[in-house]
Formats: sequence, structure tokens, C-alpha cells
Amino acid sequence: MIEKRIIDAAEAVAMVKPGDVVHVGGFLGCGSPERILAALAAAKTSNLTLVCNDTAIYNPKTGVANGVAPLVLNHQFSRIIVSHIGTNPETQRQMNTGETEVQLVPQGTLAERIRAAGFGLGGILTPTGVGTEVEEGKTKITIKNKDYLLEEALPGNVALIKAKKADKAGNLVYSKTARNFNPLMATACTLVIAEVEEIVEIGEIDPDQVHTPSIFVNYLVMA
Repeated sequence: MIEKRIIDAAEAVAMVKPGDVVHVGGFLGCGSPERILAALAAAKTSNLTLVCNDTAIYNPKTGVANGVAPLVLNHQFSRIIVSHIGTNPETQRQMNTGETEVQLVPQGTLAERIRAAGFGLGGILTPTGVGTEVEEGKTKITIKNKDYLLEEALPGNVALIKAKKADKAGNLVYSKTARNFNPLMATACTLVIAEVEEIVEIGEIDPDQVHTPSIFVNYLVMA
């Protein structure tokens, strides 16, 4: 197997360009590539579209922010596509003032749209949102007397993901619930950069334990 290049966080974020659609793994910061995100916040690359489960946690009283929250504070996203923003009041403020476009997507629908992109599908049909404001502006299709919404696939330019372990070829293993959206995003984006806690020799990971095969990974960054 060909070994993947191991780069530092600064090199990783230099590949993220203004206007990119960036998928970021994690669930309230759990399973997010914190080192890469810190470097991206420092780089202040802007006009990005974020695809993530949420905008992580920000406490305005203490100033503590994790995951993608520091980038929200920096106004680095022109558009945010997530399933909820309840733990980040700054995202709520930016949405309410119109500073940032925020698209709230049902969590299962978000996951399936990302999966569809990874599988080369144009979209999915889901009953979620039928008869609610979610269906506004979307195509509704009736199959066997049941209504579905057509939700388009959600591909990205760059995926920033986090894994527990990688071998030098780029095969990834995640840790428990930190897996969350990371494997899906690895399939859905053109460029995939994985932050990992441990790098081992090729062959040290049992093939049956691989969660994301190396073919989906371009670069590795040590956490």
C-alpha cells in the first residue's frame, strides 16, 4: 500500500480555500478534529460553507468554545448547514440578524444527504418534513399514495475528520461515539484530511476493524 503523507495542521488548512464547502466531523465537538480547526480559526479563511451535525458548544459567559464554534465566532462561514444550533448562541444570533445563512436540516436527513453524495446518488426521498415548513421550495413526490420530499445530495470540497487510529496507508479506526458523521463525510468530499491520535505501521490494523478504508483519505495530521 502507498503511504499517505503526514502533514501538520497549518499545511492542512492551507488547502481550504474561500468558497469551499467544508464537512467537519463531530457531535457537539466529540469526534471533531480540534487541532485542524484551531489552525483554520487562526488562518481566518472565510466565505466557507459548513456542513456539520451542529455548531458545537459556545459559552459566552466563560468564553469556552469547542469544535467549529471558534470559526463561527470569527464569522468564517457564509453558510451553515446543520441539524441544530441550540448549544451555540452565537450561531443563533448570526442567523437571527441575517449575518450568516443557516439551514437547519433534520439530523437523519442530513446524514442521508451526505451518504448520498458518497454513494454517487443525486439525492434521497424522505417523508421527514412533509406537511411542515421544511417542504417549502422542495420537490414533493408521491409513491404508492405516500408523499416524500426530494432532498439533494450534499457533497463537499474538503472533509476535516477525526479518528482514533490510522495506519500509514490511511486506513482509519474511530473510537465509539466519536465515529458519528466522520465515516460518511470521508466518502462525500473531494479532499479528505484526517486528524488522528495514533499512527501505526501498515498491517497493524486488522482489516475487519477498519472503519474508513485508505482510498478515501488524502492526508493525515497528528492530533
